[in-house]
Amino acid sequence: MGIIWTIIIGFIAGVVAKFVMPGSNEPAGFILTTILGIVGAFVATWLGQSLGWYAPGEGAGLIGAVVGAVIVLAVWGMISSRNRAV
Repeated sequence: MGIIWTIIIGFIAGVVAKFVMPGSNEPAGFILTTILGIVGAFVATWLGQSLGWYAPGEGAGLIGAVVGAVIVLAVWGMISSRNRAV
């Protein structure tokens, strides 16, 4: 159930992160944004468990997932803008 919950929270976090971090370097597609949000939720869960913020098997909450999604969107924006410049 933990993975399914992380995917659902990641979906919501991806949508919220798109509104929090608007700009031209973000992924344009809704599906890609939500996938990056899900990846952000998994990153936040992994990072939180590594730092001891979450117990093993406990997932990131909505705020942690949004922060993870914003980080993933920022990294994606840097990578995609670097590829356009070349």
